[in-house]
Amino acid sequence: MSEKSEHISIKHWAEDDQPREKLLASGQKSLSDAELIAILLRSGSKGESALALSKRILNDYSNDLYKLGKVSLSELMQYKGIGEAKAISLVAALELGRRRQHVPEEKINSITSSKDAFSYVAAKLQDLQIEEFWVILLSQSSKPIKMVRISTGGVSSVVVDTRIVMRHAISHLASGIILIHNHPSGQLKPSRQDIGLTQKLKEGASLFDIKLLDHLIVTDNSYYSFADEGII
Repeated sequence: MSEKSEHISIKHWAEDDQPREKLLASGQKSLSDAELIAILLRSGSKGESALALSKRILNDYSNDLYKLGKVSLSELMQYKGIGEAKAISLVAALELGRRRQHVPEEKINSITSSKDAFSYVAAKLQDLQIEEFWVILLSQSSKPIKMVRISTGGVSSVVVDTRIVMRHAISHLASGIILIHNHPSGQLKPSRQDIGLTQKLKEGASLFDIKLLDHLIVTDNSYYSFADEGII
């Protein structure tokens, strides 16, 4: 790049280059979601710039990065101008952004609130297309011992064997447990089955002097706490 070209206004650059130059000139926070995605894509296709393609992709997913984060590689590759390499770059970037929102498991010394529990599990349960059921095993001092996936299900339900939950809790000498499952639909309200299962596991845990501390229903960007709502 010549010294003369460095002083050309950003608006005169080719559209694919504008987001990169804007980031250099004004910092990453000045860029829109579409501009950030355009930097990852680097180029579009014949007749459509990377920026225009990025705007079109976002529009297809209601300009919602949470929805875009659920898109598969094959779905992204349906767009003209996005091959495997570009799709992988975009999926990887979205995953990094998702993980950055939450405290790494190894940095959580204790779980004493629903917020702590959500931070501990969110990175594993966000953006899933099917329901999964997990349990956090806690020591007497509320330190997480282990997080165990108990089962996976379909889009709207998951089957949980209470004996498996208890087996993990007993074998790891847990003093407390927190139940976690996700709702891919985004619905936070617990079902009658959710409430019944919670009560069943609470009663089962008490037989072994293990306390059921909470049950969280997790969606992409929020959660419902049985303990906070007073139904445990």
